[in-house]
Amino acid sequence: MNSQLLKQFDQRGVLRLTLNRPQVHNAFDHELITILTSCLLEAELDSAVRMIVLTGNGKSFSAGADMNWARSMADASEEENENDALKLAELMRTLNYLDRPTIAMINGSAFGGGLGLIACCDISIASETARFGLTETTLGLVPAVISPYVFRRIGESNARRYFMTGERFNAQKAKDIGLVNEVVTVDSMDETLDKFIALLLRAAPGAVLASKKLVNAVAGHDEEQQRGQDGHTAKLIAKLRVSAEGQEGLNAFLEKRDPSWVVSD
Repeated sequence: MNSQLLKQFDQRGVLRLTLNRPQVHNAFDHELITILTSCLLEAELDSAVRMIVLTGNGKSFSAGADMNWARSMADASEEENENDALKLAELMRTLNYLDRPTIAMINGSAFGGGLGLIACCDISIASETARFGLTETTLGLVPAVISPYVFRRIGESNARRYFMTGERFNAQKAKDIGLVNEVVTVDSMDETLDKFIALLLRAAPGAVLASKKLVNAVAGHDEEQQRGQDGHTAKLIAKLRVSAEGQEGLNAFLEKRDPSWVVSD
């Protein structure tokens, strides 16, 4: 396995995938997106895999997009940005509709696309010290590709607020709005994870997967429908990345200054 993604598989059939870019808070670039998508698809074809746990190495779960990678894409054409965004959309779609139960073990803070990964998992356990935020608007962008999954988790009212403000919030708020299922102490995270693993292992594998598909069907969405929506969200983020506002936001972030639209008191 590539060093950016660590893979552990135990005798129970639990595949643990650990984002391993702690130096950039497990932010993802093109390489990590490709590797993680490929690993998920391979796991789906392996009958020995009963479930997947997704977590991060170090102090963060995932900071979303690697800003240096995002800045390089801002210099690319709108078409190239759209193709790039479709790769992220494929990752989210693959994780969300994966034919296995998935658990997000949120060991630390998550921002932007990191919330997309959480929203695409079936069960989410967060450390009480974790912080969250859909911070894209502070960069002149929007949480486009992850929006369908996050929206379904937190609902329209919360989506309107957090999509627009870019504000950060704590783990208890993340639970209150439905983004995460459980908030626990750092010391009890493994114990809580084992509880959910045990519950899933006691349930019949076929019934578990049928239940997952049932929820999607009742909610009125499926993988093919999502594929069509991904085209729209990819076009939107591509357009914003190459816009003057998007470029100013990314440059300001990398230069550690306020973007031009911030009004001083």
